[in-house]
Amino acid sequence: MSSHHLNPRSLLNTATRTLIDRVQRAGRPPMHALTASQARAFYDIGGPILDLQPAPHVDRVQDITIPARDGHAMPARLYAPQSDTHLPVLMYIHGGGFTVGSLTTHDVLCRQLSRLGHCAVVSLDYRLAPEHRFPTAVHDAWDALNWLHQHGQTLGLDSTRLAVGGDSAGGTLSAVCALMARDAGLELALQMLFYPGCGSKQDTASHHSFGEGFMLDKETIAWFFDGYIDAQDRDDWRFAPGNAPDHCGLAPCWMGLAECDPLVDEGVRYADTLRMAGVPVDLEIYRGVIHGFITMGRAIPDALKAHADAGRALKHAFL
Repeated sequence: MSSHHLNPRSLLNTATRTLIDRVQRAGRPPMHALTASQARAFYDIGGPILDLQPAPHVDRVQDITIPARDGHAMPARLYAPQSDTHLPVLMYIHGGGFTVGSLTTHDVLCRQLSRLGHCAVVSLDYRLAPEHRFPTAVHDAWDALNWLHQHGQTLGLDSTRLAVGGDSAGGTLSAVCALMARDAGLELALQMLFYPGCGSKQDTASHHSFGEGFMLDKETIAWFFDGYIDAQDRDDWRFAPGNAPDHCGLAPCWMGLAECDPLVDEGVRYADTLRMAGVPVDLEIYRGVIHGFITMGRAIPDALKAHADAGRALKHAFL
């Protein structure tokens, strides 16, 4: 893998290198130097600046709530192209290290996936760490997926055609939901994973090669995970889906990885694990880009190709 490269910075494409230089010159405090609520506010304001503007048009955008098992009403947002027929639906779980991220930070991406996938997208505002530690996010994601399966038709959706997807920590939660869905006999059309965390230890070659100077640095990963989960729980497959005892019979997977990302090696390893278990896997590695690039469409044009690829995968899965 390219992560063994002597000068990993030379792998970056021009747009990505320009962005990293701009961010470094701006001298922003790293996330791990902020409180969780400061980091969230920062990401809610700063994140969308790098994304497509204006936001792509979708006919129907509706704020809803979905009940969690303990009665908490999870905010969610439904995106749909106008359509007479019952639309298939993707439940989307945003990234942000289980700590930051919101309906706002992933609004453009969800609009894109709805447009390009010709489907409804329900973006979920699950509860975040450190206020809500593991396994709350897992329960919230699974409860929401179950609710959509059982009650999606009340929103005019075809809940028999259901997919789950997410990026980074949301990709982890999506992979976990796919495992839980298999165990519960809930059939999913697709698991759509953008650079998911899959391993319990951050010790792959890519974690070393891309651990500093590629936006998502190792101190931030440690800060996210320490706020989310106890050290003794990190081998749990609901945190590290690669650790699940059995990957047979899972929903087909579309996976999009960034080449210059600490998480790239564990993504490739998870794709291999799924393939060896007989799960259909479509793996794309986007060259010269970094973790988080799919919500940076204004700064990194490769995001648009990833949106199109994921949209095509969704459309195909829902046929």
